[in-house]
Amino acid sequence: MSSHFTSRARIQAMLDIEAALAEAEAANGVIPREAAAAIRAAAKADLYDVAAIESDAEGAGNLAIPLVRQLTLQVALSKPEMARYVHWGATSQDIIDTGLVLQLRASIPLIVHDLSRAADASANHAERHATTTMVGRTWLQHATPITFGLKAAGWCDALDRATARLDVRLQDVSVVQFGGASGTLAALGDRGPAVAASLGKSLQLSVPAIPWHAHRDRLAALACAIGVATGTAGKIGRDLGLLAQTEVGEAHEPPSHAGGSSTMPQKRNPVRASTIVAAAVRVPGLVATVLSAMVQEHERGLGGWQAEWQAIPDLVITAGDAARALADALEALVVDPARMRTNVDFTRGLVMAESVSMRLAQTVGKHEAHTMIERAAARATDEHRSFADVLSADPAVAQVLSRSDLDQLLSPDGYLGSAQTFVANVLARHRRT
Repeated sequence: MSSHFTSRARIQAMLDIEAALAEAEAANGVIPREAAAAIRAAAKADLYDVAAIESDAEGAGNLAIPLVRQLTLQVALSKPEMARYVHWGATSQDIIDTGLVLQLRASIPLIVHDLSRAADASANHAERHATTTMVGRTWLQHATPITFGLKAAGWCDALDRATARLDVRLQDVSVVQFGGASGTLAALGDRGPAVAASLGKSLQLSVPAIPWHAHRDRLAALACAIGVATGTAGKIGRDLGLLAQTEVGEAHEPPSHAGGSSTMPQKRNPVRASTIVAAAVRVPGLVATVLSAMVQEHERGLGGWQAEWQAIPDLVITAGDAARALADALEALVVDPARMRTNVDFTRGLVMAESVSMRLAQTVGKHEAHTMIERAAARATDEHRSFADVLSADPAVAQVLSRSDLDQLLSPDGYLGSAQTFVANVLARHRRT
């Protein structure tokens, strides 16, 4: 991922735009074909001192200005008379923005690929553990039973939405930026639109109805989609970290993947989960920067555009780290159904309080049933007794429910509702996708 945003990669992307622009202009009779050939031959990053160009950019205001200067000098070495046609009719932002689009087109599919791997791994867990009962947790407390398959299906469904959203936003942003000094392409006379069309065809990018120098909505929408995708990964990463807690121990990374400690030999830290969560913590600030950069002045922005230069690469790289770590973690995840069952039974039946309450409500009413079961649950907790024993000893409950009724109502495997249907729904849609 990082390789797409190195200094050399950025300069090469911009050189690719300069070469494609020259060829588009030559194809439309704006500059000589010989000039286009000379510019294409000189458009190789290895011919330039990248560090020197970056240093010059500090004073020039952007990277394109010193790059165009060096490109012009390079063309002049072999074709002096053609050097005048370098960067003909374009402005710095045309080259920088379209170069960024090429970088995004190369890098975002890597995120999509890893999120798809994570979705596939989640789908595998959902299918394998569709009937593996575990305790559901709300507010970090035991709730009613669910299945691990249901949890994994939820991961899969969210990841599929994230990848689809990224695909759409990448398509939206895959457009040429070409407007010249103020967005009119006046320097090209009446041939500007034809050159833009040829440039888009050469780069395999769409040509927008109008240049978008100061309108950053496409990039902002992509940044938001990246943020949502990373947040989705972060939610799953948080789940993985919580499932791996010593007191929970229901799923964990294998020993070969887990991190250790410099002082505690027994530690098996969920390092991939920490990478994912750390990315999810960092990404919102980067998204906020891109959103703030939308407020630009007139036809070309002052400061907002420049703020994107570091924020967007950092955002993509950080999201890429999270996506890869998530896919690796889910593919290698070790699930412990026995520990899940132990944790279901940890409260000695209290996770089934709703099941008994709903059955009792059919006879005594919902409010009265809730009060009765709440009282019994508190007694079971205070007296460290099984919920079944407390309920069967309660005359009001026993009057309605026999011990065999209670045994049935207190079975976690019998109170999973539509969990299997929901899992099947997700798996069917995931396979179609």
